[in-house]
Amino acid sequence: MQKITPFLWFNDAAEEAMRFYTSIFKNSKIIGVSRYGDAGPGPAGSVMSGTFELDGQVFMALNGGPVYHFTPAISLFVNCETQAEVDELW
Repeated sequence: MQKITPFLWFNDAAEEAMRFYTSIFKNSKIIGVSRYGDAGPGPAGSVMSGTFELDGQVFMALNGGPVYHFTPAISLFVNCETQAEVDELW
């Protein structure tokens, strides 16, 4: 698993973006998708988040809704194995 993963925020188009990006780049795929259940906060069955790979680089996508507006900024998701590692990086 890669240590640092770019994390992209969408209002409601994460699934569409993952499909689009993976259709353009060779050796790309959608790795996994998490969907909202009946408890929400999004509509049941809609995409909450997803993980996809573009030619070996893993990305994460989130449908965050309109509360936080889309920007060209990204976040970085850091995989940590222990609380001590989280504390050190924090």
